[in-house]
Amino acid sequence: MAPEQGRRGKSRARRDGPAVTRPRSARLTAAQARSATRALANPERASSLRRFFRTGPGEYGEGDRFLGLTVPAVRGLARRFESLSLADVRKLLHSPWHEERLLALLVLVRRYNRGGPAERYAIFSLYLEETRWVNNWDLVDTSAAHIVGRHLREGERRLLYRLVRSPSLWERRIAIIATFDAIRRDDFADTLALAERLLGDREDLMHKATGWMLREVGKRDIEALRIFLRRHAHAMPRTMLRYAIERFPEPERQRWLRAGSRRDRSAS
Repeated sequence: MAPEQGRRGKSRARRDGPAVTRPRSARLTAAQARSATRALANPERASSLRRFFRTGPGEYGEGDRFLGLTVPAVRGLARRFESLSLADVRKLLHSPWHEERLLALLVLVRRYNRGGPAERYAIFSLYLEETRWVNNWDLVDTSAAHIVGRHLREGERRLLYRLVRSPSLWERRIAIIATFDAIRRDDFADTLALAERLLGDREDLMHKATGWMLREVGKRDIEALRIFLRRHAHAMPRTMLRYAIERFPEPERQRWLRAGSRRDRSAS
């Protein structure tokens, strides 16, 4: 063998020999996410958030706890901790701290948007198993359309009609907000059907959510909203009606408010 061949052979041997195993960076954990979240705590803002989200006795957010983070700060953490395992995301979702639950949901939304069919199904299933922790309006509104609505896009939507009958305010809100995904694609059937079922709901948060989704329908198809109003304005809770017609010209808005006032007179 020529000397140069030998040198080339040794070079190949070094190049093609056993690969050096480089240490992988450790997977981020729920504990690290908690530490990062609490490092951004702002007690003064937390006090304001407790009032804003109605955490007093008998209020819808009773007992919820806040660290005082801004939503942009939590979104930044979601980008940083997107690689959390679903088991660790579940741990965060079980947190007594509102912002940690929000972080968990934002991670799930990001993962769902980027995941394949198996991961999307796992995230959808986790979400439905843990709805008791999706327990304030901002948590629902951040996640329901992006996970539940998106997952049901091509499939059976009977789940929405089960959720809308739930004794849980938050599951009912998940049902109507989930339809936002369909609304964006000009599919209004489920929104209108669920809104009809929610006319008698006693919770103001449901009146707001339903009116909001009806308004979104009207932004895309004003006549579809008008047809709904002709049938149901007289039975709509005042808040729901006001939210639904918010973008109407003032003279028309006033006509619908007068039509809706029949409900108030009959209830008095």
